Amino acid sequence: MAQYSLVIPVYNEEESLKELYREITEVAQSGNDDIEIIFIDDGSRDSSWSVIESLTEQDDRVSGIRFRRNFGKAAALEAGFKAATREIVFTLDADLQDDPREIPDFLRIMDSGYDVVSGWKKRRHDPWHKVWPSRIFNGMVSSLTGVKLHDHNCGMKCYRREIFNEVTLYGELHRFVPVLAAARGYRVTEKVVQHRARQFGVSKYGFTRFVKGFLDLLTVKFITGYGQRPQHLLGTLGLIAFGVGSLILLILAALWCMSRIPFFGFEEVYCLSGRPAVIYSAALMLLGGQLLSIGIIAELLISYQRHPRQEYSIKTQIGRKETPPEKD
Repeated sequence: MAQYSLVIPVYNEEESLKELYREITEVAQSGNDDIEIIFIDDGSRDSSWSVIESLTEQDDRVSGIRFRRNFGKAAALEAGFKAATREIVFTLDADLQDDPREIPDFLRIMDSGYDVVSGWKKRRHDPWHKVWPSRIFNGMVSSLTGVKLHDHNCGMKCYRREIFNEVTLYGELHRFVPVLAAARGYRVTEKVVQHRARQFGVSKYGFTRFVKGFLDLLTVKFITGYGQRPQHLLGTLGLIAFGVGSLILLILAALWCMSRIPFFGFEEVYCLSGRPAVIYSAALMLLGGQLLSIGIIAELLISYQRHPRQEYSIKTQIGRKETPPEKD
């Protein structure tokens, strides 16, 4: 008998929730699993919360968290992870494109010693203008972070709950949890999953998610590579900029001095005023100084770091009365 939590963010998915619940409970019943289902209503404008309320009334394994407004998927997942009490935590999208029948295979992989299993939608039922940018993005993430996954964006993943004692989500970092976990030394792998065509509603993601995703990728790269030593990056760039600027100024100063000595054969005094090289070199020195200063400030902030403020506000919470262990 397996024990696990299912964390499911919901945003305007009233038509799919009952069917998703039915599929999940069928899988749990077939394996005699001990489960809890946590729906997080991320500011839905339809009747999603009413459906969640009805499910909590008919099944005490179901609980619901309702946000006051839409805070984003990362916030919804963070709230769900805090509420989860089982040692294994699944995430699924609420649009029925993730198939709960994959759960036993995820659990078998976890039993072999992995801490994170990420789904890979090898065959996708999405239009090409979403598939190809996603593949390019996934390639960039894998190459920059060293975590080789084919589908970092897949909503179906499985984690050991202890990971979230060390990984905090904010912004749009939910897709990078495997990367952040791997940076902490957890074992990460992937599994091919069935990607089902959407039955109800429309996709909630547009082109802007790729822009946000790229910016978040830079953030993750900085966190995982220099999160505890930002001066190593900022200071290095600062020293390079300051050094190049100083070298150019020294060369210009040397040319000016040499032009004033007849021995070097300059026909006229070398003039520094108005030369672009002087402006560029001074700008490089200023940039270098700023980067060094920012690096020092970043080091000080890390020395006195505190837990980030909660990025969401819960309006209502119903269902399960168990109290989950507090995060360290």
